[in-house]
Amino acid sequence: MLQQWKATVRKLKEDIYTLYLAYRDPRVPFFAKVVLILTVAYAFSPIDLIPDFIPVLGYLDDLILLPLGIWLSLKLLPAEVVAEYRVKARQQLLERKPNYFMAAVIVLVWLLLGFWLYLRFVVHVD
Repeated sequence: MLQQWKATVRKLKEDIYTLYLAYRDPRVPFFAKVVLILTVAYAFSPIDLIPDFIPVLGYLDDLILLPLGIWLSLKLLPAEVVAEYRVKARQQLLERKPNYFMAAVIVLVWLLLGFWLYLRFVVHVD
């Protein structure tokens, strides 16, 4: 069952990246671009429609809305565009190397935020 979940997550990741790559293609109709951009933005957004801390409902939007947006976006795209960018997405995801610089930047931002909160609320430095 765990392998099935991993495969499903991998497929969703590949589909999102496929949509991301396809949004600039001139063969994509305007309405499809709008749906596609909203779907990709929702996937990458740290802000959810329903916050995750709300029991059960918090994750339902991720489990329902995101796959629904991906499905709708893929249905609105021409088949040849989906096929072309799905291959590119699969190749790029396989060839991708970890970006340690960006990981370090994110860790540094979190450390600085934690240090600032410590100074602000524990030490009371203004």
